[in-house]
Amino acid sequence: MKEQKRSWLCPTELDRMRVVEASDRVRRSRVFIWGAIGLTIIAVAPWNGWWTLLLFAPAGLNLAILERLMKRSERPERWAMATLVFMMFLFAAAIPLTGGPYGSAVPLVIIPAAVAPMRFRGQVVAGLGLLTILTLLVVTVGLDPTASTHDPRLIITTIALLISVTVANWALAEAEMKQRDAAVLDPLTGLLNRKALEARALELEQQARLTGASVAFIACDLDRFKNVNDTHGHDRGDAVLRSFAYQMRKALRSFELIYRLGGEEFLIVLPAAGLDEGMMVAERLRATAEEAEPGGLPLTASFGVSAGAGKEVVYKRLFKAADEALYRAKAAGRNCVVAAEAPEPATLAEPALAPAG
Repeated sequence: MKEQKRSWLCPTELDRMRVVEASDRVRRSRVFIWGAIGLTIIAVAPWNGWWTLLLFAPAGLNLAILERLMKRSERPERWAMATLVFMMFLFAAAIPLTGGPYGSAVPLVIIPAAVAPMRFRGQVVAGLGLLTILTLLVVTVGLDPTASTHDPRLIITTIALLISVTVANWALAEAEMKQRDAAVLDPLTGLLNRKALEARALELEQQARLTGASVAFIACDLDRFKNVNDTHGHDRGDAVLRSFAYQMRKALRSFELIYRLGGEEFLIVLPAAGLDEGMMVAERLRATAEEAEPGGLPLTASFGVSAGAGKEVVYKRLFKAADEALYRAKAAGRNCVVAAEAPEPATLAEPALAPAG
């Protein structure tokens, strides 16, 4: 399995979910935004020249293929950011050709940074905003310093507008994300919950069907956890679960995802991994749990592993296979890793997982 580096654009799974799922939330507003831009270009074409309508062609093509590229990619945030940067440079390139520092294209350059909070966290939005300001200064002051310094009002106003609109959108987006975090995070362990898993599983199914990629699932259960609650109390049991979740998350790489399903049950999702890779990761986690003694108690964990590729990646089938392998691990004496039996081929008629409601 090829290891993926932690992404500055999306350092956590929640950040990645924000990028992917924003598509449905902003689709209508995006149509209005680009419709308004198109009408603006048409309205000012008598002054700027009708050739400026050609700017809308690459912009429209870029947006038309964005969703397809994101669905096919294991790193969709890169395509989302590339689209924003492309649009920003496209508008910036039009500034010297439409009047320079006095031209109508100057305010348009802020639009990509202004909509970035819909997909990205604050640090990324700030980075794109700074890049936009720098680019604006290069194509105005840098290319025509005399005109820019003689009357810099439009440049100054555009920068102020960029900061104001971007900060306002970022504040609204952050408030929405806090509410979303509460819905998809397990309050005890801080891990993603079953609702977040369903959304991710649907995305992995779609990617696998398009690209033939493989996915491995690891079902995990703490051994004899009921004895902890019975002997030491539920507070100690909660401490064990928090400690176990921390140790598992620390042992996983950034692209290896862990979810708490409930109680002492967890599921690890490994994109681009086959059964052999899944078995190796599960054995690494098993050894980590045994050595860590979560909550200060000598506890172990059992693991069941399943995997599929392409059309075989059907979440419900693979989860069931991993769960059955987990039960065999329990029956075999616990504190071990068991591979799922080879699943029957998936049929085209079998429905994919429905999105979380």
